[in-house]
This record gives sequence, structure tokens and C-alpha cells, in this order.
Amino acid sequence: MVMKKVGKGIVRLRVFILILSVLLLVPSVIGVAKTRINYDILSYLPGDIETMKGQDIMLRDFGKGGFALVVVEDMEPKDVAQLKKKFEKVPAVGEVLWYDNLVDISVPVEILPDRVRDVFNSGNATMMAVFFDKATSADESLEAVVEMRKIAGEQCFINGMTAIVEDIKDLTMKETAAYVLIAVILTSIILAVTMDSLLIPVFFMASTGMAILYNLGSNIVLGEISFITQALTAVLQLAVTMDYSIFLWHSYKEQKEIYSDNREAMAEAIAMTIGSVSSSSITTVAGFVALCFMSYTLGLDMGIVMAKGVMIGVVCCVTVLPSMILVFDKALTKTIHRDIIPSMEKPAGFIIKHHKAFIVGFLILMAPAVYGQIHTAVYYNLTDTLPKDLNSVVANTKLKEDFGINTSHILMCSSDMDHKEVIKMLDEMEQVDGVKMTLSFDKLIGSSIPEEAVPDRLRDILKEGEWQIMLVGSDYKVASPAVNKQIGTLSEILKKYDSKGMLIGESAATKDLIDITNRDFKVVNTVSIAAIFVIILISLRSFTLPVILVSVIEFAITVNMGLPFYTRTTIPFIASVVIGTIQLGATVDYAILMTTRYKAERIAGVDKTQAVTTALSTSMKSIIVSALGFFASTFGVGLYSSVDMISQLCTLMSRGAIISMVIVICVLPSMLLLFDKAIMNTTSGMRKAYKLEKMRTA
Repeated sequence: MVMKKVGKGIVRLRVFILILSVLLLVPSVIGVAKTRINYDILSYLPGDIETMKGQDIMLRDFGKGGFALVVVEDMEPKDVAQLKKKFEKVPAVGEVLWYDNLVDISVPVEILPDRVRDVFNSGNATMMAVFFDKATSADESLEAVVEMRKIAGEQCFINGMTAIVEDIKDLTMKETAAYVLIAVILTSIILAVTMDSLLIPVFFMASTGMAILYNLGSNIVLGEISFITQALTAVLQLAVTMDYSIFLWHSYKEQKEIYSDNREAMAEAIAMTIGSVSSSSITTVAGFVALCFMSYTLGLDMGIVMAKGVMIGVVCCVTVLPSMILVFDKALTKTIHRDIIPSMEKPAGFIIKHHKAFIVGFLILMAPAVYGQIHTAVYYNLTDTLPKDLNSVVANTKLKEDFGINTSHILMCSSDMDHKEVIKMLDEMEQVDGVKMTLSFDKLIGSSIPEEAVPDRLRDILKEGEWQIMLVGSDYKVASPAVNKQIGTLSEILKKYDSKGMLIGESAATKDLIDITNRDFKVVNTVSIAAIFVIILISLRSFTLPVILVSVIEFAITVNMGLPFYTRTTIPFIASVVIGTIQLGATVDYAILMTTRYKAERIAGVDKTQAVTTALSTSMKSIIVSALGFFASTFGVGLYSSVDMISQLCTLMSRGAIISMVIVICVLPSMLLLFDKAIMNTTSGMRKAYKLEKMRTA
């Protein structure tokens, strides 16, 4: 009764709702423009780990945040010195360290001390270290990289996390609008084919598009969101909320056959949709909320935005969309055509007839799927997957070719460490496999120059207050097992000489990322499964059905996540954490839809075979349309995106929707038949029906 009153109120205020929905787009667009986008995936690590504490100290005590190594080829020392001066004038550039900080450039390179020459020069190339006075991914640091590239010319290559973040920012900013366009076009095609009106997809897209804009605009209250969240929000929100619009449309058409007045029919349809969609959306929201339990807070970022998006999508589905349909009802009526998708009775009959074969197939696939998921390779280094012609990627290649350095570590040590101890520590570090160079204040000045005689500009770069920084160049790639082992060894050496010392930098932070996300995977998996299990238990009032339904979708997830092993594909680390919970939350509704009908049929006294057949045949079309919509929203983006992390996440989600669809249609009916007796005895409302059935067959 309450929902019916709400429905009537929405119908009565339809014009006002449309006007308000359009007006709300203005603050939403402003909110989108004002929300900062964070392109640094390492900044989401917990603030209490050593690498993040070290970065905070470096920024607070030294005024240094981001860091870059700049390689200059085929340039005279006097020109390099001029280039360095230009870099120093760039806003957000704190200091630039080159050998002219120690000796005059008039001194020939050949007679420089080995400790200076070997660090800064290699063949026709020279290297300088640039320190930014803002954080690695701060807007000012990113702008500084852009300005330095304008100044540098083609002979200069800027390496480092800040340069990588700037390139990712530039790449995703160019592509994000295309992601939305591709998702809208492909989803519209699917809807045009599967729906019975050529015009209704336009209104679906309009109302969902408004919901997406409201969601993105409201992110201003968060201050900033990650570039991954920004890139995927529109695509994912479209994928997971389109079903709600389809349900409203179908309900409205059904009610039009009962009520002669379109407004009464819509009021009833809204009431039905609120009840059905609200319960359906709970599982999807639960999946996204599970991401909030990650200690790697990118999950919190994505979880909040997407859970909020689903709820906004539900509200728009029962307010904005009905208002649009009623206002343009005559135009919609003129575009109605015959349903293209045929009856599903024959396919359903075939599946039921061969249900034992599907159970066998399920059992056979389980082992290779689990093996594949366990052994699927995961990457943590974004640089390896970026286009090879990006500035930062070219710079990394040049640094490797000219100096043998793949990545750099920063050591934070006590400023009062004894000179001899520093040299001894660095000498020991240079013996560690893969270490190509070390650089410190004490190493640069040597033992013959008193510290008091050293220019302040050099001391200020490397020593400040209680701390000093040292650089270690490594031959190993970020996130490789070799560099992780190297970091462990270097940390042990550092702690031996300075118990408070810290090893920080991209590789150290990435090593922490590996450890943290491995734990997060287990936490998120447990939370999402437990939450959805409880939701199904309450909604279906059964102890066995939650086990069956969650098991079916988890099997689909295992197949999806196991396939990359057999296709020799390395997936991004975040995929192993988020895909499972998104696929579970978004596609378990397929199983719930079929099971709800099966339960109703069995309670009505229908035998198990006919009940499952009816449930399958009546739900199959909805499941197919829903899965194809999810697939269309994400598949095109997966093909198009140049950012491998976004591409692979979308590919896994699109494939996961299809796999879930196939397994729910083929395996779930077999499971319902196989465990019918257990289901009847452990489900509220079904025990009485089971006893009556036994009496009839006795």
C-alpha cells in the first residue's frame, strides 16, 4: 500500500521530477569538474607502513616529495648546466642534483673522481636527479613534469613515478569519454535487439546517464577519487543498473494490460519495481561494500563510489525513467515491435533432459578452473603494460640502456651517521646482486673534503635536520621477485647500521602493495561471500539455497579468473581482488531470479522436474538480456583502452557476465534437481509442500 502511494506520487509529480532532474545536472557537472582525480595507485597504501611514513618524513623534513632521474644524451656539459638551471626555475621543482653541485663544469669529465663520474656519466649520456617539493602525484609535480618536458627537448628523458603518473593521467583523460561512448553504443544495440521498442533504449540511456552524472558529481564530497574509479564508474554503473530499467518497462507493459489508464499502470509498475529492484540491488551493493574492507584504500574508493552509484541508479529508475516514459508514452507506443527473442521452452527442455551431463561437466571443469585461478600470473608494475612510445616508458628504457638502472631506491638515514659508517654501508650495498650505483652526501664529498667546506646547496639537497637521503640504483624491475629480494637484503643492511633507517621508493612501496593486496583478497572474498550468503538466506529463507547459489556463482568466478592462465595472460593485481566480488554481487541475481520461481512452483505443488523447467524457461530470457547488457557495457572498453589495467578489468567483467549466464542457465537447474529433497526440507514454506507430495506419491 505504501509503495502504491509512492508510485502515485511519482506519477503525479512526473513533470516536476523531469524538470528537477535536468536542473540537478548543473551542480553534477560542476561537481565532476571540481573532483580531483588521483593517478597514483601507490598513494592508496596504508599510511602506517614504513614506506609511506618515510615518504611523509621526506616531504615534511626535506620539502621533497616526487623524485625523477633525468637522462641527457649527446649534450655538452655547459648546455646541460643551462638545462639544469631552467629545471630549477620550474614551479614545484625543489632541487636538481648534478655533478656541478660539487665541482665546476670546467673540470673535464675524464679527471673527475670515480665516485662522481660513474654516478653522473655513462658514455655520451649524463644523469641528474630532480627532487620535487610536492608529493609524487600532486598536481604541481605533474605540471612540473609537463613543463620540464617542454624545456628539455628530444635529447632529454625524464624517468620516475611522477612522470609515469603524468602519462597515465594524459592517456586516461583522452580515453575516458570514449569509454562511455563505446559502452552506450554497444548497450543500446543490445537493448534495441532484445527489447520490444526501438525508442525505449534512448530513455534507458538518458535516465541512467543522469544517474551516472549525479554519482560522479557527488564525488566532490570525497575530495578525490582514483583514475581507475573515474574510468570505470560510468561503465560499471551502466552495466549493473540497466536491469532495473528493463524490469520497470516490463512491469509497466504488464500493468497496461490490466489498467486502461497509463498513469495507474505506471503507479502499480513503480510499486512493483521498488520492491523487486530494492531487494535485487542489495546483493550488488553488498559486493561493492565488501571492497571497502580492503586495507589498500583503492578498494574503499571504488566501493563507496559504486555502491553510491547503484543506489542513485535505483532512485532514478523509479523516478526519472517513469516520468520520461509517461511524458513520451505516445512516441514509445509507435515504436513497439514484435519480440525478437523466441520462447525458451525448447532450450529449457533440452537442459533439463541432459541435466546429469551438465553436473558431470561442472565436476570435470572444477579442477582445471581452480588450478588456473591459483596459477594465473599477476602484475604490479604499470610501466610494463603502458604503450611503449609514452615519454616515461622511453625514459625508463634510456635509463636502463645508458646506466643499467631499472628502478631507484631511496634510503632515509640519520643525519649524524659517521662518515666511515656511511661509506662502509654503501660499499656493502654495492655488493648486493642487481645494485648498479649508490649515491650519498658522504660518498660524493669523499674523505678528503671537510663537511664545513662543502657548498650549502649540496648539503641541503641530501641532508636536512635529523635525516639524510641516499639513492640506490637497481638493475631489477619494479615488482619483480629479484627486486623484492634485493629490497629485503638492503633493508637488513640498512637496519644494521641505522636501526631507524627506512628504505622507500616505488619498488619498496610496490613490495608492500603485493603483501597487502594478497591479504586483502582473502578479506574481500570472505566478506562478500558472507554478506551475500546472509542476504540470500534472509530473502529465500533457506539454509541450502544460499550454499547452492553462491557455489554456482563462485564456480563461474573461478572459471573466469582461471582462463588467463590458459591464455597466457598476465592480469593486473587489482583484478584478483575486485573482479570476484563484483561478479558475485552483480550476477548472483541471475541465480536468485530462477530460484525464486522454482521455489514458488514447488510450494504450489508442482513436481521438481516441471518446477525447474518452468523456472528456467521463464527466467532464461531475462538472464540473457541482463548478461548481454553487462557484456556490452564493458567488452568494448576492454578492447579499446590503452591502459592495460582498465582494459583487463573490463574484459574480465564482460567475460564474467557471460560465464555466469551460461553456468546459471546450465548448471543451476541441475543443482536444483539434484538437491531438491535437501532444499525442500531446509527452506521455509517448502516443508509442508514436500510432506504433501510424499503423501500423494505414497
